[in-house]
Amino acid sequence: MSATIGILGGMGPLATLDFVQKIIHHTHAGSDQENIPLQIHCVPQIPDRTAFLMGSGESPLPALTAGLNTLIATKVSCITIPCNTAHYWHPDLQSICSVPILHIAQTCAQQLTHQHIKSVALMATDGTLKAGFYSKELAQYGIELTLPSTRIQEKVMSGIYLVKAGSVEEGAKMLEDCVKDLLSTGVESIILGCTEIPFALDHIHSETKPFTLDATDTLAKACVDWYAIAKQETL
Repeated sequence: MSATIGILGGMGPLATLDFVQKIIHHTHAGSDQENIPLQIHCVPQIPDRTAFLMGSGESPLPALTAGLNTLIATKVSCITIPCNTAHYWHPDLQSICSVPILHIAQTCAQQLTHQHIKSVALMATDGTLKAGFYSKELAQYGIELTLPSTRIQEKVMSGIYLVKAGSVEEGAKMLEDCVKDLLSTGVESIILGCTEIPFALDHIHSETKPFTLDATDTLAKACVDWYAIAKQETL
């Protein structure tokens, strides 16, 4: 199967489903056959990424590697990971993978540059904040990053885990309050840097959407762009 994208998902299942829907939305296919071929590996039993990065729990790298190898065995041409925190292991996974693995923070930085945005705040898990890859990628594009206060970050984490537990509306309202608090700091935009956050805010049709950047959405767009180029190269 040529020009197929592999999705290393399951972190969590709702986020993976949301990501696939975003790819389909951005593809603008006129028929079934015009959609992008996908191989979806959705195994939720990957150990908690944030727990490990914060000093407790099992490393998810072996499980991520196993999922990666499953996708490689299906002859995919590109791989994407719809989980922000898992990108801490992007260098490790890319080092053993012969096909490109798209990077979610890089796709955000490129989109923000296109929008001429120079200052942002980041809503993400404790693990993603500690990993620091967003700071690194945004700095390369000259974008100033503001991180949440301890109070706001605790609320962000509570909202994320409510969504993961199925209490989407309750978690969404909590996350919406966090977006509003961060916007009050004067930044131009808020990166929704956890796949559960945009899913939850869309669920309640949040009025804050125009002031945010959905990291999952930028990754989905990057998949569509990659496929368009790969398809041309196979003609």
